[in-house]
Amino acid sequence: MRFVHLTRLLLPFSAAFVLAGCLDSGGSSGSDDTSTGRVHFLGVSGLVYQTASQTGTTDDQGRFRYYPGETLSFNVGNLPIVSDVPAREYVTFLEFLPETRDALNTPGVNDEELRDHTISEQQQLNNITLLNMTRFLMALNWTENVPEGSGIDIRTRVVDQLNAALDNPDLPNALNFNVNQAEFTAEDSPANQLLAQICFYPEDDELCSAPPTDDDINNAPPRPENDDDIDPDTDYREDLENLRNRILQAVRTLEDADNERARTYLRRELNAITREIGRRYYLADHKANHAASDTEIKTVAIRKIGGEPELAQLEAISKREQDVVVHSWSWQDADVDYFVAGPSGGESELLINFRPGNTYRWVRKQLRVVID
Repeated sequence: MRFVHLTRLLLPFSAAFVLAGCLDSGGSSGSDDTSTGRVHFLGVSGLVYQTASQTGTTDDQGRFRYYPGETLSFNVGNLPIVSDVPAREYVTFLEFLPETRDALNTPGVNDEELRDHTISEQQQLNNITLLNMTRFLMALNWTENVPEGSGIDIRTRVVDQLNAALDNPDLPNALNFNVNQAEFTAEDSPANQLLAQICFYPEDDELCSAPPTDDDINNAPPRPENDDDIDPDTDYREDLENLRNRILQAVRTLEDADNERARTYLRRELNAITREIGRRYYLADHKANHAASDTEIKTVAIRKIGGEPELAQLEAISKREQDVVVHSWSWQDADVDYFVAGPSGGESELLINFRPGNTYRWVRKQLRVVID
């Protein structure tokens, strides 16, 4: 069945829901018949994951194993982060939460009146629970910031220190990401109390030692004015004060991963996934030339590298309907029919917008049609 473009009708989600691994353009599976998924595009390493059949820790690319239809839970060490997350090829923090995950399935409509999932993604970046969770996980990254081109690197040394803090009866043993942001990021909040117990330097670094106390500093001798009188084996008052300041300044807090950094990181990852999925699809032709007298219906097919497109939804428009008209489209056949209607010298760009069956994301391709 085909649908005339004037109605812009979209078919329901395809019954053939396909989930696949992310290692080779979405088609890789493990030798045990599991699929491979990834947390974000550049990965979040060090997360303990569990499905009904699989358990493990995400690797340096954020990868996990699953069977289609399973759900995931994620911990950092012994600290629960989220549960009941549908396992799929790419899982982002937006899909960690039911409210943001559900909202992604309703795309916005852009200025060209085409459906655009990025509008819905951007709208979710103000969700406070999402920002709290993102900021905490970013704060666990080995380096203070998550630079462009890098994923979140949660190292074993960080996890071990976090677990030790969770075992301390004087410290929080859980986090509530649903509280308001002022409460979550307060100086003495549970999240900041846990972060204060983690040193993001090698174990033998002096910044990982306990800061000198007031008594230590007051009982230390002042540094001699004459350099010749300085004893290299003596800890002077000024040295201890400087060391204490450096140790305290090295303590990680949620302010090191503020809201804007969190949004920037999330946008970067979301856009990278969209680009990767888009690269898997192409049109059979990127340019078409037709004589003005040739008014027969033409077809442009959507192709996928290494497999069948298997679309869930499809729509198409012509930028200049006086020259080229979209006649119909078929998500089942993954193609669009059109015909020329203008004089020689006219042209138009066909915008073909579609959603593959295993994602909420929409992919847009363009065909330039020139009338000879």
